[in-house]
Amino acid sequence: MQSIILRLITVVWLLFLLSCSGAEDRSTADLLITNATIVDGSGGERVTGSILVEDGIITKIGEIASDEYSAAITVDADGRVVSPGFIDTHSHGDPLETPRFDNFLSMGVTTITLGQDGSSPRTDNVSGWMDDVDRQGTGPNILYFAGHNSLRRLVDAPRQSNLDTRYIIGMQELLKNAMADGAFGLTTGLEYDHGRFADLPELVALGETVAETNGVVMSHMRNEDDDQIEDSVRELLQQGRESGVSVHASHIKIVFGDTPRQAESVLALMQEARNEGLTVTADLYPYTASYTGIAILFPDWALPPNDYDEVVKNRREELADYLRELVNKRNGPEATLFGTEPWAGQTLADLADTMNKPFEDVLIEDIGPSGASAAYFVMDEEVMRQFLTGPYVMVSSDGSPTMHHPRGYGSFAKIIRQYVSQEELLSLEEAIYKMSGLPAETLGLSDPATAETRRGLIREGFAADLLIFDPAAVTDNATFEDPHAYAEGFDWVFVNGKAVIEEGERNDLLPAGVLRRNSR
Repeated sequence: MQSIILRLITVVWLLFLLSCSGAEDRSTADLLITNATIVDGSGGERVTGSILVEDGIITKIGEIASDEYSAAITVDADGRVVSPGFIDTHSHGDPLETPRFDNFLSMGVTTITLGQDGSSPRTDNVSGWMDDVDRQGTGPNILYFAGHNSLRRLVDAPRQSNLDTRYIIGMQELLKNAMADGAFGLTTGLEYDHGRFADLPELVALGETVAETNGVVMSHMRNEDDDQIEDSVRELLQQGRESGVSVHASHIKIVFGDTPRQAESVLALMQEARNEGLTVTADLYPYTASYTGIAILFPDWALPPNDYDEVVKNRREELADYLRELVNKRNGPEATLFGTEPWAGQTLADLADTMNKPFEDVLIEDIGPSGASAAYFVMDEEVMRQFLTGPYVMVSSDGSPTMHHPRGYGSFAKIIRQYVSQEELLSLEEAIYKMSGLPAETLGLSDPATAETRRGLIREGFAADLLIFDPAAVTDNATFEDPHAYAEGFDWVFVNGKAVIEEGERNDLLPAGVLRRNSR
């Protein structure tokens, strides 16, 4: 009897030791996502499995036994898609004013790029600006680009071409410092002040500076009209050829163009340059209306450095004729929808009716070239589709939290809702590649030589910027009448492993800041 009792005690003791050993072997983690349909951002086929995250980094992908890990948060994806967070290659906003950027997070964007169209924070202390942003924290990750127009202003360059060498050298020094501080490259806004005065030698000189650290030049090109777009692309490609820098066409479009063959011609120009060894990419937003300042309607001779009041006094009839002809060419005053107060939500035709005067007089007398911003319905859907299917064209929003255009709240959701789920223009894998893997590759975010933590793909060792969603439920709710309506359908959004949206509910976490590019 005693021997039986001793054997029972021994068995119980061994079971206790085994259970203790199992507990010690059970690893802990911050996040475990199970039962996921993984679309990894590479364009490859989806797979099923689980994803483990520790300290904001993906540590394991595949078959993960539930009793193998103890996670602080376990999310059962229940077959839903898990993808990398989207990367917006052309975005706007002030992280010190609206750090959460819920407009981007709600449509699955976990990384945004600021300093676009040649306009960046006008400071020569880029590192200090980055530190200020980091101290506050942000919802999505932030990438900084130095804006060419802002550099021109910082060195007090005159509004002219053929700049004196000292201005070029001054801009190069500022740009070198910005790149050393972690900027990802340079942006240009060649339709805007000061950018429209820049000539090719100036652009090449700055491109050479960016090329020294393998950054990228992202360009709002010289002119996007159908009769000038190809020359604008050629100028960008020539900047790349002569400087050796990678070049990127921002929000590519053809204004007035309604022939997909012209989009094919533009893409062919880019492919020809790629065949020569130049790195050339582009992005677009999925809307047929652009959005920018009303100055785009005015002739160069009515813009700075010219005195607008003097132009109106001495050339008013000529200015009226110019505006009338251009606006009618741009689909008439009904196609210009104002986004700034006190005219937000009204078209130029509405204002002309209300004020009982010709629309050109409204522009000259009541608004002027610096008085408003507007959406312009001047693009063709089929042309945009042709660009969207281009192999090196990715998705952007060109939006912000405050802009009166739905693209800042809907672009990425619209890609999935319209062009994947409804029209099947793209497969889900292709679309996610254009919104994560391709942007990451273009910006250097997936390159360990330039990114401290790699992003853009679901890979072990990459940042846990992740989305969980049912593609059929993704909806872009923003319209031109209600441009600030949040997208829906992204049930979980993680930035650096932290949930900023949980089962569709936004919170107030600020888990990110500025990502600094490693200079090489």
